[in-house]
Amino acid sequence: MAGSSAVYTPCRPHHAHGHQQRRWRRSALAHGLLPTATTGRRGVLARASLAAAAAAGRTAAEEAVYEVVLRQAALQGSGTREAAAGKGRRRWREEEVDDAELGWGLLGDAYERCGEVCAEYAKTFYLGTQLMTPERRKAVWAIYVWCRRTDELVDGPNSSYITPKALDRWEKRLEDLFEGRPYDMYDAALSDTASKFPIDIQPFRDMIEGMRLDLWKSRYKSFDELYLYCYYVAGTVGLMTVPVMGIAPDSKASAETVYNAALALGIANQLTNILRDVGEDARRGRIYLPLDELAQAGLTEEDIFRGKVTDKWRRFMKGQIQRARLFFDEAEEGVMHLDSASRWPVLASLWLYRQILDAIEANDYNNFTKRAYVGKAKKLLSLPVAYARAAVSS
Repeated sequence: MAGSSAVYTPCRPHHAHGHQQRRWRRSALAHGLLPTATTGRRGVLARASLAAAAAAGRTAAEEAVYEVVLRQAALQGSGTREAAAGKGRRRWREEEVDDAELGWGLLGDAYERCGEVCAEYAKTFYLGTQLMTPERRKAVWAIYVWCRRTDELVDGPNSSYITPKALDRWEKRLEDLFEGRPYDMYDAALSDTASKFPIDIQPFRDMIEGMRLDLWKSRYKSFDELYLYCYYVAGTVGLMTVPVMGIAPDSKASAETVYNAALALGIANQLTNILRDVGEDARRGRIYLPLDELAQAGLTEEDIFRGKVTDKWRRFMKGQIQRARLFFDEAEEGVMHLDSASRWPVLASLWLYRQILDAIEANDYNNFTKRAYVGKAKKLLSLPVAYARAAVSS
């Protein structure tokens, strides 16, 4: 899988006419193509209405994802998942859970270990979480660790042994922890987080659906298909974390707007991963680029596997990079509506990831044999600038 973005990855008001035009241009339908309705057995697209999507000016994939956004935004407004669902669920506090119940120690130890994992694998993001309140900080760590463990199932050292049934078991564990029945210390941390914040289980299920896709799917016919995949593996993270990071009390933006920004950043980050890793993915027999757009550019799958930078490739890449930047632009405005203590790590992540696109251009669009990265000096320079920008009231 083109490295998934397992950090907070957030605006798009869907009803604004100008905004719909921008979305239309970057979708597969902008090229006169029909929306594709391919999905896994549990994917959100199974619930999408093509007629409703067309009426709203959205593709089928966008409409399906939009339903999840609306659901989570409603939970944010209600304050608790129980109130939105009309029923209660078990809430448990640290003092209610003993060593025998968890088998791994108390919740404090579980959260501490989640923080250690985050510090090891997401240093910049971990640094940013230090600005958050302790409760939010711990919750973000727990979500990060679950996302990382999920990604490792299909992209880690034991990925060759993973089967659809293994992912089914992982999803059952997810359902159990949301019902207050954690399996291990990491599950316990997320279970506690899910009991304290208005987090919906659907984005977590959808991330697992993205892992299922990676078990059998290595081509994407259109951007509509690719958009749904990007939502599954990265856009979901934003929907998971906004309830924890919080919306600024003085923000005039709706919850829907902020969640759409979260989704936009996730899509942008994953598109950036894909554009950075074209050569690496090709060597694994995978192409995470819209095949219809490749054909329109006069390129074939063989051109990808050949890995030669041509004028056709440069023109194609310019368009793909422009699309990713549109998503980053949409996300940046929405970040400013997050709670002030949460803005910096998100904004820093956004700026650092966006600079990878600059690095691809600096490499003359050679993402076959050259890996685009942001140097340490640029990273260090970006952090105080992001901090200053984040300090500006929305």
